[in-house]
Amino acid sequence: MKTMMKKIALLAVAACSMATGAAFGQAANEQFVPVMVFRTGAYAPNGAPWANGFVDYLKLVNERDGGINGVRITYEECETAYAADRGVECYERLKAKGPTGATGFNPLSTGITFAITDKAPNDKVVIFTTGYGRSESVDGSVFGWNFPFMGTYWDAADILVQHVAKKGSLKGKKIALIYHDSPFGKEPIPVLEEHAKKQGFELLKLPVTHPGLEQKATWLQVRQQKPDYVFLWGWGGMNSTALKEAIAVSYPRLQMYGVWWSAAEPDTLPAGEAAKGYNGLALQHSSEKDAPVHKDMKKYVQDKGKATGPREELGSVLYNRGMISAMLVVESVRQAQTKFGKKPMTGEQVRWGAEHLNIDNARIKAMGFDGVMQPIKTSCTDHGGGHRARIHTWDGTQWSYTSDWYESDQKMLRPMIEAAAKKYADEKKITPRDCKKEG
Repeated sequence: MKTMMKKIALLAVAACSMATGAAFGQAANEQFVPVMVFRTGAYAPNGAPWANGFVDYLKLVNERDGGINGVRITYEECETAYAADRGVECYERLKAKGPTGATGFNPLSTGITFAITDKAPNDKVVIFTTGYGRSESVDGSVFGWNFPFMGTYWDAADILVQHVAKKGSLKGKKIALIYHDSPFGKEPIPVLEEHAKKQGFELLKLPVTHPGLEQKATWLQVRQQKPDYVFLWGWGGMNSTALKEAIAVSYPRLQMYGVWWSAAEPDTLPAGEAAKGYNGLALQHSSEKDAPVHKDMKKYVQDKGKATGPREELGSVLYNRGMISAMLVVESVRQAQTKFGKKPMTGEQVRWGAEHLNIDNARIKAMGFDGVMQPIKTSCTDHGGGHRARIHTWDGTQWSYTSDWYESDQKMLRPMIEAAAKKYADEKKITPRDCKKEG
């Protein structure tokens, strides 16, 4: 009996060791990606499709490719409700999770980005801000852990001015900026003020308080002031409310331009046909639905019943943006693996990968994003990697491109970026890196 008990005990220990070893082995070959989302609250209609696209792309890489060079992706969602304090809680809870810690965070909020920017260097965690965040964080010599991929709000403001200036001189004209009264909404103001000085137009600044559903007083000012153009810097229900109020005061939608977070289906569908003619920036992509990556998503994720959201969401503007945001995280890991080996990457290694991205046309085609996006190339001095956008217009039922590509004016923006980055460095007592000495 004693002998039998000893054998059972030994078998139990061995089984436990095998289970622990298997679990450890599995965990040791995983790349953990935290996913900040807001599926609840005032901004959920816009936050949910982005989150679904982001998570579905992670699933696609696992299902189609077996992970990133054999390293499986794991993830965990954390609900922020677009609140900075909840975003900080998510960051603190998930930053050390996974065998190598968090791959990096996509806050999907400029406010949350501001709140965690000071934390990232100490924690050695990357902050990915695709199309949002601090505009001066393009300067990687100061903001070593922030990556505002594909374009900042300063790029966006400059490109919108370029576009309307093509229609005729702006001297003596009025442009009204209707903006979310938050760090996000205030970001374009320095660039628009600089353009107003140079081009001689009057800038009307009309803030809208959270959540942006009460705008009658704002649009009464629009009716009284009669601006030649309205730039909309809103998010969530603020955008559809703005369009409805524009209709109510008979302001032409053709003269309205939204930033890329104000130019998706949830913004225009509530007004439908009446929103026809409304324009917005496209953050490179629009509502493409038939690219190879979409076909792969149907085959490997949707058809297997693993989609995060409704099938019809595939290819919508914000779903595509979520996919691209996740792709840039994956490619940062993949690039890091070229230097550090095909294994899970630490935050510092991911940072190296994000700073050395070179997603050229060949790579874009290989990933199935051909026709959806432009090349991205980052460096120590340029953590954005791309500064191009185009205009798309709502035709009453869908978005379609109505301009060629624009490139933001770096001759104007770069001195502003460096001055703002220097101010931040001085305030925080940061010694900037010498990018000339780094490969």
